[in-house]
Amino acid sequence: MPLLVCRHNLAMSQANSTLVLVDGSSYLYRAYHAMPDLRAVPGDPSSPATGAIRGMINMLQALQKEHPAEYVACVFDASGPTFRDALYPEYKAHRSPMPEDLRAQIAPIHEVVRLMGWTVLDVPGVEADDVIGTLATVAAAQGVRVIISSGDKDLSQLVDERITIMDTMSGKVRDVQGVMAEFGVPPCLMVDYQTLVGDAVDNVPGVDKVGPKTAAKWLNEYGSLDALLAHADAIKGVAGENLRKARDWLPLGRQLVTIRTDCDLHEHVPGLPALDALARRMPQPEALRAFYERYGFKTLARALAEQMGADAVAPDAAPPAQAGAADRQPPAPEVTRRYETVCDWPTFDAWLQRLQAAPCVALDTETTSIDEMQAEIVGISWAVEPGVAAYVPLAHDYPGALAQLPRDEVLARLRPWLEDASRPKLGQHIKYDRHVFANHGIEVRGYAHDTMLQSYVLEVHKPHSLDSLAQRHLGRQGISYEDLCGKGAHQIPFAQVAIDKAAEYACEDSDLTLAVHQVLWPRLQADDRLRRIYELEVACSEVLYRIERHGVLIDADVLSRQSHELGQRILQLEQEAYAIAGQPFNLNSPKQLGEIFFDKLGLPVVKKTATGARSTDEEVLEKLAEDYPLPAKILEHRSLTKLKGTYTDKLAAMAHPRTGRVHTHYAQAVAVTGRLSSNDPNLQNIPIRTPEGRRIREAFIAAPGHVLASADYSQIELRIMAHLSEDEALLRAFAEGLDVHRATAAEVFGLAPEQVSSEQRRYAKVINFGLIYGMSSYGLAKALGIDNTAAKNYIERYFQRFAGVRRYMDDTKAQAKARGYVETVFGRRLYLPEINSPNGPRRAAAERAAINAPMQGTAADLIKMSMVAVQQALDAQGKGTKMIMQVHDELVFEVPEAEVDWVRTEVPKLMAEVAKLKVSLLAEVGVGENWERAH
Repeated sequence: MPLLVCRHNLAMSQANSTLVLVDGSSYLYRAYHAMPDLRAVPGDPSSPATGAIRGMINMLQALQKEHPAEYVACVFDASGPTFRDALYPEYKAHRSPMPEDLRAQIAPIHEVVRLMGWTVLDVPGVEADDVIGTLATVAAAQGVRVIISSGDKDLSQLVDERITIMDTMSGKVRDVQGVMAEFGVPPCLMVDYQTLVGDAVDNVPGVDKVGPKTAAKWLNEYGSLDALLAHADAIKGVAGENLRKARDWLPLGRQLVTIRTDCDLHEHVPGLPALDALARRMPQPEALRAFYERYGFKTLARALAEQMGADAVAPDAAPPAQAGAADRQPPAPEVTRRYETVCDWPTFDAWLQRLQAAPCVALDTETTSIDEMQAEIVGISWAVEPGVAAYVPLAHDYPGALAQLPRDEVLARLRPWLEDASRPKLGQHIKYDRHVFANHGIEVRGYAHDTMLQSYVLEVHKPHSLDSLAQRHLGRQGISYEDLCGKGAHQIPFAQVAIDKAAEYACEDSDLTLAVHQVLWPRLQADDRLRRIYELEVACSEVLYRIERHGVLIDADVLSRQSHELGQRILQLEQEAYAIAGQPFNLNSPKQLGEIFFDKLGLPVVKKTATGARSTDEEVLEKLAEDYPLPAKILEHRSLTKLKGTYTDKLAAMAHPRTGRVHTHYAQAVAVTGRLSSNDPNLQNIPIRTPEGRRIREAFIAAPGHVLASADYSQIELRIMAHLSEDEALLRAFAEGLDVHRATAAEVFGLAPEQVSSEQRRYAKVINFGLIYGMSSYGLAKALGIDNTAAKNYIERYFQRFAGVRRYMDDTKAQAKARGYVETVFGRRLYLPEINSPNGPRRAAAERAAINAPMQGTAADLIKMSMVAVQQALDAQGKGTKMIMQVHDELVFEVPEAEVDWVRTEVPKLMAEVAKLKVSLLAEVGVGENWERAH
């Protein structure tokens, strides 16, 4: 009976003869824009900004783990001019100045990077790219493997057999083959390529109208820029003419884009060409810990303290709403980890007795697939107390694998305990494990807790994976799946993982789940409102499991006919577009669209891209479509192509081979508002504003002897607004059963309700819903097709007549700024990290979210409460009706014909009675042979 003890620290091996060079300037900008507005004192905008610092630490830690190396350096741009500024005074002239709150973080970033063991370089008068180019070339010449971590494509000219560029943010690798695949030329021609194309970011012109494809074509044909210029007189067309015009400029352009590889760095990197000055140094844990505490990084400080063997870290005294209670948990006490692999019946029977006696068991499965409807069990793990866990391998299959207990017999012996609702169980994402057990004919009962949902309720704005939770709340770094199975094409199935390693990983997962639960559950118990939201989420998980399990029937013939019809219409639209343009062209090519729109047809340029090109994005097409036929054709073509590719071509193929139904996956812990998201397939994004989109729902059908019923809330968010704002006019409109949009129009336009025209009602509807989503006067003007002044007047009149709505919005924003979060009617917290951001657009977006989130979140709470209430009624009365979809504020049922009257009567009543608001809730039910007819 092997006993496995979990590793406390994983020693990181170092690869000899590898130099990692980090483009620090690229990193810090990415960190700044990727991270929220973190502050050393959370919630205090006068406190130093720390988002870029934290992002930099995160990225370097990830890079160190992914690419351990003997030599490391982080290279930043130094302030002041370089030789390129002397060559070309307009160099980088259009770049915006660095934001002040980012500039203030540069010195601390340099400090922490050094403390982490990296050499930091910022060489006066030399750009970071040139420092990187010089060091990479020197190292490669000595046979050292070089990895440059950057997202900057300009560095591609450095790539060779020893120098590789890795973009850790996107996962893109630019080796010799990668550069060729991306740009169409080998690295040795990248300088010539960049000279032709130019660099809009650095304000370096190329050849006018010559883009990447033309540049690559020319260089592949002529072999170099010099050879191309020698034959410039033979190049025809506008491109050839522009090339000849640029002859005098191109030598200077080439100097500007060429990365230098011969900079004098001896003062900054003593001993070159030897790399000893860049050797990785040991981190400075005491100084790092002090740094982390100084800048409010409590989780990092706690994890470091545990690694150092510290007994504890002083808890953060900041208020919970601003500092985040998750970052103030003391480190979990060290426990002796006793992990056991169960490969014989006496050991199994002993563990089964422990399971039956345990007050609550953390349960986890290891499987063959992430598709919960297809996954089969490879092994099962559980933890019964901190540090005490076991793994039962059941289907590991590789040469020399230990003999394992038979899976069917193990599951048969576990079945009574698994299906006993009186035996409490917990897990991380329990819905997945329920499906996995159900694939083997076991309906698990007694799931009392889900750590993923605990995190989702307590800290919706943070990641909810077990790895994240363990690091955040326990200061523990678990073994990752990639550590065990590898990545990408080289990843092996879990069944081929060695049993001893699989056992350590699986036991650790159950152990961490139990430990995280012991941290999070007391916090939920201490807050009645949050605890009730969590209990709602757990109950909703049960309902969602049943919805996913049952699935929805799809009519493949209907989809096939629709797909054919859409295909015919798409071809027709292409021909119509060609006729308007006077020539065939690629409807999906922005470059060709721009040439036809603006050069051939003379359409007005609405806006330009960041690089100065004339934009043909969706917004531009919609604007131009108001006056010109070709953009309208393009928009319709794109819409139908997407509809065909996403739904009519694919839905039928997504039906499960065993059930013949489509089984969507509802992600419960994704949207910060509490709304569910649907994927594989996404049933919530089926467009309903066009006839073609609505027809997709005709393919969702009922089984023989059944019909589909659709139940949804009427004007739910406006009713919630009335409740939250307590606005007298809105409350009166709902209380009297008025058409709320007509009533709004009557107030805004000063008319009697019966005098309101259909156009005025439409305006009022846009205003009602627009203000809920924080729409500005500009947005309203665009939505209604009116000028800004008229839109502004409408909004002012609206707030004059609905003063309670204005008061609610102002009060909500003030509360959000003070607390850092807003709440739904039922207590769900919706955090707004950017609400006090000094960045104007980010702050404005957070203010809009502060107004909208309580309404969206309350609507999400209500539909979840309805799901639970209706399912409980169905179970209690033994009905055959099945809930098969949840889409926004709508529930869809597959109903036996004999139960239609019950559904029509009882379901809207149940939905209306799940909560008592200051206005009554109203739900309506439609019935039909398919989903579309049920509306």
